[in-house]
Amino acid sequence: MHILLTRPIEDCKELIIKFKSLGHNISHMPVIKIEHKNYPEENFKEFNGIIFTSSNAIKNLDTKKIDKSIFCYCVGLLTEKVAKNNGFQNIYTAEGNVNNLKEIILQTFDKKKGKLLYVSGETISFNLDKELISEGYSIKRLINYSVLPVEDLDIKFINALKSSMPEIVFIYSQNSAKSFLNIIKKYQLVDCWMNTNLMCIGEKTSSVLNLIKWKKIFIFNPGEEEYLLYKI
Repeated sequence: MHILLTRPIEDCKELIIKFKSLGHNISHMPVIKIEHKNYPEENFKEFNGIIFTSSNAIKNLDTKKIDKSIFCYCVGLLTEKVAKNNGFQNIYTAEGNVNNLKEIILQTFDKKKGKLLYVSGETISFNLDKELISEGYSIKRLINYSVLPVEDLDIKFINALKSSMPEIVFIYSQNSAKSFLNIIKKYQLVDCWMNTNLMCIGEKTSSVLNLIKWKKIFIFNPGEEEYLLYKI
């Protein structure tokens, strides 16, 4: 099966290795790039909990001065894995859904017992900090990266893609969906996906690409990629 992956290489290299070991043909077309943003130095001792809605938030954070036994809230399994690799121990994880993450925080973190630090990218699809403030929580948002679209691709790659369109494409965020749409418009690929299955994280992400004619659209959570292959 021909599979197109669209995340930056550091976020999907394990999946590429896994899929290739299963005998699949993998094309890699990153549609976004992550740029670190400098942020003010924080006194992490002021916070009793920390929230990550992306693995990039952890990768772009200097975690050396953070107590790793702090309440750590992660949006999904990939973010949880990166948190564990960085030494965090007391981790609560949602299923790739920020609404679910909010509910977990409401159920497990007593707002009377301290402040939360929300580490995120510059652009977010859900104002988690404002939602929690409305529930009476004390929370500070720290922005430590931005997401930039990839605008230009190797024309040899585009021609190879046109000659052998993938059966599956994975899209992981609204930012990725918007960038993907701009790319396929630029390189005149809009009408090439009728035999391709679109795999998206969340309905908001898939809605960006609804004007494209797909074979089928599937909604999934990170970690379910291999399982999805058997639904095609």
